[in-house]
Amino acid sequence: MKRKAGFYEKFIKRLLDFLLSLMALCVLSPVLLILMILGAILMKGNPFFTQQRPGRNEKIFRLIKFRTMTCQKDKDGNLLPDEQRLTKYGRFLRSTSLDELPELINILVGHMSIVGPRPLLVRYLPRYNAEQRRRHDVRPGLTGWAQVNGRNAISWEDKFRLDVWYVDNVRFGTDVKTIFMTVKNVLRREGISSETSATMEEFMGSPENQEV
Repeated sequence: MKRKAGFYEKFIKRLLDFLLSLMALCVLSPVLLILMILGAILMKGNPFFTQQRPGRNEKIFRLIKFRTMTCQKDKDGNLLPDEQRLTKYGRFLRSTSLDELPELINILVGHMSIVGPRPLLVRYLPRYNAEQRRRHDVRPGLTGWAQVNGRNAISWEDKFRLDVWYVDNVRFGTDVKTIFMTVKNVLRREGISSETSATMEEFMGSPENQEV
């Protein structure tokens, strides 16, 4: 059964996303310019990182962020582990969430929303179970309910449960609360890494998904 969007989601949320992202891009343009220059120098090239991600209804779009890792490879031509490629500058960008600022462009053009489940990798799509897949019933977000309730410090299964909870509770009040909690978490720099990785381990599928 196809999910029906409520009045706020259908008529108000997209308008707010457009207006707020446009204002943010105007206000933050000096910061964006400085980070573009710093990134070009410190990363020795293109300061931006782009990658295909699934959006609403699993429609693929190209996400844009500031680069936080180098492109260093081993002798066989394979990229080195994240921990080795993540620079001090990159760690700073991630801890302050400044690497996410270019996603305001994705929000402006309608690929994303300010609040929603984070857009993950395309290769994860076949690994979701039916319930987890529901996270794609709404536009992905710059921040989300899972991000303000643990971010990378919680398990994938917990993240997806929080994502689906948000899908079922898309309301103005929920979005406002998420934004305020995001600001608090960014200032505290909480949940940046998992317990075993500099970023987050790859999602290989939940145990119940792996039955043969």
